[in-house]
Amino acid sequence: MTPETVFIVDDDADVRDSLRALLESARFNVVDFDSARAFLTAPRAHGGCMIADIRMPDMDGLELQEELTRQNVGLPVIIVTGHGDVPLAVRAMKAGAVDFIEKPYDDELLLESVRRALDAGQQQNRQTSTADPVRAGLVASLTLREREVLEHLIAGQPNKVVAFELGISPRTVEIHRAHLMEKMQARSLPELVRTALAAGVVPSGEA
Repeated sequence: MTPETVFIVDDDADVRDSLRALLESARFNVVDFDSARAFLTAPRAHGGCMIADIRMPDMDGLELQEELTRQNVGLPVIIVTGHGDVPLAVRAMKAGAVDFIEKPYDDELLLESVRRALDAGQQQNRQTSTADPVRAGLVASLTLREREVLEHLIAGQPNKVVAFELGISPRTVEIHRAHLMEKMQARSLPELVRTALAAGVVPSGEA
């Protein structure tokens, strides 16, 4: 396999076909599997990256990601889900996922994520416990209250719970959240989570 190979792991044949068509149109090599077990029992891949669906029978995408981490397989993983929520995003990022994308996804956004994953694979030095200095700089621009709201959001708490915990109104949380998205240069909540974790922000309750 070449370093530009993208491995698709999804139990939905239509999704695999759609992703294959998109990726091959962008000149990537594609190998697909209908289950996590099928991927794990295949000859070990070198280079490239993986796109794994979160909802699969037997072993889901997050379990596959965590298994690769346990086996010290340096294959960057993009988690795709139609049931996105922040706790799953946090779990995926902590397991080493490069990105977390919600369905329905934008084709260009997914291709951008694949390119970023391939770059990460070539560097073989993705962030784990060391904070990314550029993203840490974004966090440094936050006010104390914005930082508190961010820590609660990436812990998976909805706005009303964040408001109760911090003693502010839900509307104020919404305003802080909008400021966070702008300052952290995030276009979506999963991207906000990825950026915050890469910067070394610890979710509320885990400090």
